[in-house]
Amino acid sequence: MKFMKLGTKADTFYTEQATRTLISEIAADLVIQINDITYLLHKLQFPLLPKCGLLQRLCYDTSDSESVSLELHDIPGGEDAFELCAKFCYGIAINISAHNFVSALCAAKFLRMNDSIEKGNLVGKLESFFNSCILEGWKDSIATLQTTATLPEWSENLGIVRKCIDSIIEKILTPPPQVKWSYTYTRPGYTKKQHHSVPKDWWTEDVSDLDIDLFRCIIMAIRSTYVLPPQLIGEALHVYACRWLPGLTKLKSSGSSASQTEESNKEKNRKILETIVSMIPADRGSVSVGFLFRLLSISIHLGVSSVTKTELIRRASLQFEEATVSDLLYPSKSSSDQNYYDTELVLAVLETFLKLWKRMSPGAVDNSYFLRSIRNVGKLIDSYLQVVARDDNMQVSKFVSLAETVPSIAREDHDDLYQAINIYLKVHTDLSKADKKRLCGILDCQRLSPEVRAHAVKNELLPLRTVVQLLYFEQDKGSKATTSHKLPKPHEILLGAKHRPATTNEEFNGEEIRERVHHKTKRSDGKLLALDLEKKMVIKGDIEETRSEKARGIKDASSSSGKVDLDPKKIIRRTRSKSEHGVKK
Repeated sequence: MKFMKLGTKADTFYTEQATRTLISEIAADLVIQINDITYLLHKLQFPLLPKCGLLQRLCYDTSDSESVSLELHDIPGGEDAFELCAKFCYGIAINISAHNFVSALCAAKFLRMNDSIEKGNLVGKLESFFNSCILEGWKDSIATLQTTATLPEWSENLGIVRKCIDSIIEKILTPPPQVKWSYTYTRPGYTKKQHHSVPKDWWTEDVSDLDIDLFRCIIMAIRSTYVLPPQLIGEALHVYACRWLPGLTKLKSSGSSASQTEESNKEKNRKILETIVSMIPADRGSVSVGFLFRLLSISIHLGVSSVTKTELIRRASLQFEEATVSDLLYPSKSSSDQNYYDTELVLAVLETFLKLWKRMSPGAVDNSYFLRSIRNVGKLIDSYLQVVARDDNMQVSKFVSLAETVPSIAREDHDDLYQAINIYLKVHTDLSKADKKRLCGILDCQRLSPEVRAHAVKNELLPLRTVVQLLYFEQDKGSKATTSHKLPKPHEILLGAKHRPATTNEEFNGEEIRERVHHKTKRSDGKLLALDLEKKMVIKGDIEETRSEKARGIKDASSSSGKVDLDPKKIIRRTRSKSEHGVKK
């Protein structure tokens, strides 16, 4: 940081009861009041009036021996800036740097300390230092521009803001190999490299020290040149957000007793966030989806405008497939929501993604890119559900709502969804039967892999209804694999019925289920046994009805002819007629 030293005398100013004066044998005859500070100075014995055009005009009608009192409450920079100018007039040594240059120049301009009043005056020296030193330096320009926020109107009128911004932009657009000045760059691992070139985003951290309005001026000016890529602009926005926006651990609502300072900070952060969102380049990928989710999470707490929130949701949905589970894990900041994780935020982005996906890919099944996109989102949501399922306060309704929002085409199988449901059941052991039924109702047993289905059959946490569905599907699948493709003839069905074991139905309805479920039926409340008994009765009833109809047919035939007709062809015809009658029935 460069500085300019003016004057050679020692500082003889001292304070006594809010009065600033200097050690001198000459009595003070000029009293200047600035805010709460009173300065006791001299008119002619020291070159104060000869260097200050304003003081000359104010003291014009007074005699040399007369004491004058003045009030300069409106001097820019206040008493500190005035004292710098006064010390310059007395020849006392002062140091001018980027940190006090703005206030010194504005005060000197206010006091009319121009070269037209006296050659070699303060204004000329300050302007020379500004052009030759401050504007030539990188950090000096940043620091000077930062201090203009205290005197915005004066700085704007004197051209300080415009010249600093132009100098900063010129250096940002300089190719990295030509960067010779010092800069701040604290990325993890960067300083450990022995030999490194200048990174493309070398300027982002220093610029993030600026006020949001000045930062916006620089970013918009850079964007208008179309020299830097959108990703570099996005990185600058990310660095600024990390620098100024509060951490997520500090965003929990503190209730209605928020102090005035907290409300003021909240309003300031709201402005910063809305400004950052408005500057995000339209190019996809200019910022990461994780950064968008962070802004979206913070925006809910800050109460940003609906336009900003909608834009964030839209931008996040466009890059939703690129997200990871960690990008979605943000705590809920709603006072009415007891859940730790903010599933409503993820659900809003998911719904917007699906709307855009349907609009952009009407034939997504035939398009590998769109199909891969929605499959990635489906896997992401199932992985996210496995994490939020560990939340003790996660409601079944919210869990199911998020899982059901994912369309069927987005899941190749239901293995990941089953894992999420299993974790939820392990954590929430006190679920009611209705909640368990609703939770497991989103699971499609036919879309489970054999390994997961084998695990699910033995899972004691699943409701019996789901286990029975798994067993029926597994047996149905096994029967299709072992059954011959050749259909049996009617007389084979009739003759084969005589040799069919009588225990077949019991094995299917009772023994097999109990054998597959093991000890699960011992802890059941009898519903499965009742279901087995009901199915057993229905099947036996159908068999008995068939047998009785066969017996009546033979009896009628024997009574009409006195003997049983054992002609096989007639038996087959009667069997066919019975079968057709059964079908119609």
